[in-house]
Amino acid sequence: MPVRVVLADDQPLIRAGLVMVIADIPDIEVVGEAGNGAEAVQLVRDLKPDVVVMDIRMPGMDGIEATRMITKEDGAPHVIVLTTFDDDDNVYNSLRAGASGFLVKDMALDDIVAAVRVVADGDALIAPKVTRRLIEEFADRPQRGAAQPPKELERITDRELEALTLIGRGMSNTEIAETMVISGATVKAYVTRLLAKLDARDRVHLVIIAYEAGLVSPGP
Repeated sequence: MPVRVVLADDQPLIRAGLVMVIADIPDIEVVGEAGNGAEAVQLVRDLKPDVVVMDIRMPGMDGIEATRMITKEDGAPHVIVLTTFDDDDNVYNSLRAGASGFLVKDMALDDIVAAVRVVADGDALIAPKVTRRLIEEFADRPQRGAAQPPKELERITDRELEALTLIGRGMSNTEIAETMVISGATVKAYVTRLLAKLDARDRVHLVIIAYEAGLVSPGP
């Protein structure tokens, strides 16, 4: 069955461009379009999509609040937020709200389609260079100190801790495998165990945990 997608963006041209591209793709189907966060929340409840592509700045309910409402429900779809580099603060808050990744609006439409597939498969999409920029911007903010490293961190092995640290640095599975001198399958196994042990929704959440636990520090 095709991946069912809801598009939420207050710019009709953005939605139209994505719909035009997706129309020729057999494994992805746009099942609904929303012009604001409230409409997106209602469409998700009505249509039960697999993925929501969510703009941040929309009239009325914004994408952050809509993402928070959508992801807290059982059987929630994965949410990808749309952003520009000028929206870093909002992106970070969106990830904390439960988004599975984010895209930059000037990306090629084909890349956005590829991201939908990645997230639909249960992974998270987070560009390493943008990950570093976000964390460098926010890791030292006061609210970071309020978050305590999860107690479950004590239960992971040394190698899992190493993998978590590399995930926090924004490395891909291939890069982690090369750094740890292990196979890609082993990296996937580590990621799966980390998700379970740390009760993390996806890879983005693991990145946040790594920084909040102090495993990775801001910097190059």
